[in-house]
Amino acid sequence: MKSLDDLEVAGRTVLVRADFNVPLADGPDGSRVITDDGRIRAALPTLAYLRDAGAKVVIVAHMGRAKGEVVPALSLAPVAARLGELLDAPVLLSSLADAPAAVAAEQPGAVVLLENIRFDARETSKVLEERQSLAAELAALADVYVSDGFGVVHRNQASVTDVARLLPNAAGRLVHKEATVFSALLADPDRPYVVVLGGSKVSDKLGVIGNLITRVDRLLIGGGMAYTFLAAQGYEVGNSLLEADQVDTVRGFIEQAQARGVELLLPVDIVIADAFAADAVTEVVAADAIPAGWMGLDIGPRTSELFASRIADAGTVVWNGPMGVFEMAPFAGGTRAVAEAMAASSAMTVIGGGDSAAAVRILGVDEDAFTHISTGGGASLEFLEGKVLPGLAVLEENA
Repeated sequence: MKSLDDLEVAGRTVLVRADFNVPLADGPDGSRVITDDGRIRAALPTLAYLRDAGAKVVIVAHMGRAKGEVVPALSLAPVAARLGELLDAPVLLSSLADAPAAVAAEQPGAVVLLENIRFDARETSKVLEERQSLAAELAALADVYVSDGFGVVHRNQASVTDVARLLPNAAGRLVHKEATVFSALLADPDRPYVVVLGGSKVSDKLGVIGNLITRVDRLLIGGGMAYTFLAAQGYEVGNSLLEADQVDTVRGFIEQAQARGVELLLPVDIVIADAFAADAVTEVVAADAIPAGWMGLDIGPRTSELFASRIADAGTVVWNGPMGVFEMAPFAGGTRAVAEAMAASSAMTVIGGGDSAAAVRILGVDEDAFTHISTGGGASLEFLEGKVLPGLAVLEENA
């Protein structure tokens, strides 16, 4: 895979696929406000390099799931404004139709951000010819292509794979770093190798568990997915999130871990609530004592201490998925405990994007304390599953 340093960019127009799919909320004046700009900041090293080299930069990105329709609430206008602040330079937001003239009018060092590419149904089309027609329009805007949106490299889409085949290409700073880190995790990680998995659904992580259970020394399970594991052990879980159709599969993972000598740790206590609300009545109970009508919304304090102790002496720690409903203060303790234990560790510490990365920022844990915080939750999971990511594979076709 070629890196940015392998491309001639001075005086050229560079098409950059970035991942600016940031969370938005309604501001007090009715405008859309970015609540976490981490993915925008992650693109700055690549953009700064290109601008300093005298390249004209055209950025392709998406927001949400527009499904080929123009959805005003999913406009990249807030992103253009924030990116301009971070670059301390104007960022022009342009429709694809207006882009040829807009790009031609700009000077070297300028930045043009194309409006949400998923407003065009061809971007995600399953019909190759439709994707290729969009890719051709994008390629006509530039001389070279840089892939720097790790959050989309697991997608076979026009702006990710098809356009890369039409232009000289390379991985940007972010994608190159992400690929290097996750390749190391699958190759020869320092041990003990600890993986912490959370989030709501165990079904989202079946592939990851299946692949990692042959590689890791310890597997720590929290979040909503933990209740399916507890049910597999015969425990009642009340109104907690449960995927009953996955109980047998999970039971198989538990048996496989035992057979391989992998330490698979489940919650020993749970923060339960009588409702899914920040002001709900809460209690801490043993993991095998969740009463009917109550739901588990976080791992308990003893589990937090247990997980922290297993992280403390690790050589490598990977975390994907919060331990509870961290957005509500009464149920943030477990997620905070894992984040702080990793931040205090001398191990290689990797946060696999998504809600885990958001939690670190929301809870105020020092981002610099981690070896790497991924920008791609889905991409990082598929990488850890051992899958071929089409957006990375295309960069190696003519490397």
